[in-house]
Amino acid sequence: MKYIGEHLLPGQLGHFLVVLSLVASLVACIAYFKASNATLLPDHESWRKLARIAFLVNAGSVLATFSILFFVIANHFHEYFYAWNHSDLSLNPKYLLSSIWEGQEGAFLLWTLWQSVLGILLIATAKKWEAPVMTVMSFAQFCLATLIIGVYVFDLKVGSSPFLLTRHQFQDAPIFQGENYLSLPKIHNGNGLNQLLQNYWMVIHPPVLFLGYASTIVPFAYAIAGLWKKDFGGWAKQALPWSLFSGAIFGLGIMMGAAWAYESLTFGGYWAWDPVENASLVPWLVMVAGIHTQVIYNSTGHSLRATNTFFVLSFLLVLYSTYLTRSGDLQDTSVHAFVDSGMNWQMRIWVLIFVIGSLTLLITRYKKIPHIAKEEEFSSREFWMFIGSLVLFLSAMAIIIPTSFPIINKLFGTNLVIGEDKEFPYNRIQIFVAVVIGILTAISQYLKYKNTSRAYFTKKLLWATLISLVASVSISYFGHINYNKYGVGFLAAIHLALFASVYAVIANAGYIFTGLHGKLKSAGASVAHLGFGLLLVGILISSSKKEVLSVNTFNPLNFGPDKPKEGFENLTLFRGIKTDMGAYWATYVKDSTNGKMTWFQVDMERKDGKDKFTLYPDLIKNTKGQEGMSNNPDSRHYLHKDIFSYVNHASSVQEGADTSQFKNHVVKTGDTVFYSEGYMILDSVTVNPHNEKYKFTGKDTALMANLTVITRDQQKLTAKPVFYVRDNAAQYMLDTLYSQGLAIGLTRIADDKHLEISVKESSKLAPFLALKILQFPFINLVWLGTLLMIAGFVMSLVRRVKLL
Repeated sequence: MKYIGEHLLPGQLGHFLVVLSLVASLVACIAYFKASNATLLPDHESWRKLARIAFLVNAGSVLATFSILFFVIANHFHEYFYAWNHSDLSLNPKYLLSSIWEGQEGAFLLWTLWQSVLGILLIATAKKWEAPVMTVMSFAQFCLATLIIGVYVFDLKVGSSPFLLTRHQFQDAPIFQGENYLSLPKIHNGNGLNQLLQNYWMVIHPPVLFLGYASTIVPFAYAIAGLWKKDFGGWAKQALPWSLFSGAIFGLGIMMGAAWAYESLTFGGYWAWDPVENASLVPWLVMVAGIHTQVIYNSTGHSLRATNTFFVLSFLLVLYSTYLTRSGDLQDTSVHAFVDSGMNWQMRIWVLIFVIGSLTLLITRYKKIPHIAKEEEFSSREFWMFIGSLVLFLSAMAIIIPTSFPIINKLFGTNLVIGEDKEFPYNRIQIFVAVVIGILTAISQYLKYKNTSRAYFTKKLLWATLISLVASVSISYFGHINYNKYGVGFLAAIHLALFASVYAVIANAGYIFTGLHGKLKSAGASVAHLGFGLLLVGILISSSKKEVLSVNTFNPLNFGPDKPKEGFENLTLFRGIKTDMGAYWATYVKDSTNGKMTWFQVDMERKDGKDKFTLYPDLIKNTKGQEGMSNNPDSRHYLHKDIFSYVNHASSVQEGADTSQFKNHVVKTGDTVFYSEGYMILDSVTVNPHNEKYKFTGKDTALMANLTVITRDQQKLTAKPVFYVRDNAAQYMLDTLYSQGLAIGLTRIADDKHLEISVKESSKLAPFLALKILQFPFINLVWLGTLLMIAGFVMSLVRRVKLL
């Protein structure tokens, strides 16, 4: 059957280019391997020339494949399953790129593209190391190509193609029996992009993070090349700029993810020890450990074995983390893990090949790696740098093991769990890591290589230590750092970590002027350490002083004992009603809907009149993934704090009509009427009430019931419904308690002693929203510290390149 409107050429060309990239990467791998083992120069040059051509063909094919996939998505060619499944016609054009890396195939293609770019740079710069290093790189390209080739070998599917046709994905679906299926709304409109990815951070965060992933293979490849060619340390100086680049770009990618989480996820922060977050952090920590031991080796000859080990493990942990987050094993424990795509067996094979191959080479050659038998001096810089690297490695292990519980449980049938509190098991360990690393980053640069005299060390560091002690104690005391959720022991650890972090900032700032005499070209390490200390200060203050502003003791969305915490931290705002929120007044002004997204305008005003601003959090209707609505927070940024808000629920997005009915109760004075969340008592009856609300006179016929409403949390409210006669017709006025979802009416007079009270319970009596607002003090220190840390990496990178 010939289908109307299909564009088959892009897919056919894409399939061809994927196959070409696979073949070219395999040819490059074999040719580079031959060049590495060639004993004669002409043979080496011949094989290397072929390998270069093959790798450039691979790189060009990957770039063209990526471009075609973007072309297919941007033009909404929904005959391709990938375009249909990850985008739709209503998608904002700036999120079309995000559609590429929402799926597994696009993410692996992005990874391959970055490795292609890095490979080309290595061809230009690796010199004598080109052949062995590029052998590893080309093999990695081949492995990634198999994940997106999408072919069957007998009955075994190898990879998953991003150019699979939608009608092939759903072969038996009746919708594809007609030749004009592309005009049908379900196909024509598209399935859409996950709402959590519709944020500008998700346009730039994944490319940077995947460049970080890809970059870890370069130090790994150099280490493997050194072990393979038995030139164990000859690569270390040349590879240092690459490891610094990897540390910088990987760290930047991780913190971009933290910024995305802060702006798009509703856990109220930038880090929640989510398994996918952990999977990125762990290899970065090991990479940073390797950078420090690499510097040690280049300066003293110590720690070459550790450097090889850390760089090998860093890349292997990237592979393991990739499998962990993309196998589907974490889909129940992480908000942004992938589901099982059917490529698990391939990912397992490639992880095992790299693990078995590299660790076997490392173990068999380990004793042959040169090392200095004499131990480092206790007072030397290299000793404490090594201790710091070891602490970073142990920190990584303390994170990856609990994160791997789902894998461990699957393999061994265990039932290991972290517990209901997902954060504290990590925090109680990492707080002490922060203490150790903070102090070491403060003192290490004041130490000299080989040996340092006590008098020199004390003289140089004394003032920085005293100033740090005074500054940290002042912050703890005057800043009221009294986070006591986990007891006095953890609070003491916070104060100790705060001192260590402030110490890192002041000591490194001091070293730039006293140790380096203001020579910023040589201050990369100090700037990076200063930034890291500032990052820790920001984390400690913003987390321990995080304050819930939307304090509320009752909430119609969270009645009862089931969700007391949520009920306490979510403020119910009724549209147009100015509501007390502690230090602020909050007013839900209006909402507006644009397709799937609903924005809410909430005006905030400090009670002292010093500040007014407006927040615009929104809800997006989920079209894929979890049902219901996704929350996009909004923040008000100040130099010294952020006010962070998100909507948990709103009546305007509730589906269906209000079907609640009035229930009638005949009562007399003193009687009680129960409702689901409390009860009410008829206290008295007023004839012809005349007050601010009602203006009846002695000529009218009106009765007002005076009711006291007792809520579940023992709050006392009043309701005053009215029954009256006008134009010989009985009428009544309801009184509404929006906070309880109650409409109460006095609907008739039963006899001379009894009245009929009608009660309706509904969450749709008035437009409302449930809003949570948090205040993060000094959170900008987190972002400033990140920028300074990355700047320090870049400064060191530039300096090391110049020294080559």
